[in-house]
Amino acid sequence: MKKKRTMTIDDFDLKILQFVQVDNQTPQRVIAETIGLSPPAVTRRLQQLREQGVIQRDVSIIDEVAVGRPLTIVVEVTTENERLDLIDAMKARFLACPQVRQCYYVTGEMDFILILNARDMAEYTELTRELFFEGGNVKSFRTCVSMENVKTNGPIPLRS
Repeated sequence: MKKKRTMTIDDFDLKILQFVQVDNQTPQRVIAETIGLSPPAVTRRLQQLREQGVIQRDVSIIDEVAVGRPLTIVVEVTTENERLDLIDAMKARFLACPQVRQCYYVTGEMDFILILNARDMAEYTELTRELFFEGGNVKSFRTCVSMENVKTNGPIPLRS
């Protein structure tokens, strides 16, 4: 991971970020023309935003159904014990699981919220055994299966 430093983000940076978080394949000349900068200035700013860790990754978002992984499952997990070493072990377990697309350590009635992707309910059943029963420190978990993914990976609202 690249070293993060404090950087002042100006209106031009915010406009560039608006473009790349919707489609990072937008040609830099198009961004430049739209926001009123030269293409080399956009290139320099994008490089700085990446070096500073503002842009963390450039990824492609895959259609789950097209690749045979249609189930999105939201799981609320409550721990038995909130000892830091046990919480850290759970974080590591969730981080290492490829089916866990997102993991949030949260406040409130539950301790974690997981967003998982599965091929089918049989795969999810096996995951529950590995992550929640065999993994340990899980008091309870509650599962919600998405009937339709209405909005995922939405852009972060930026001021400008």
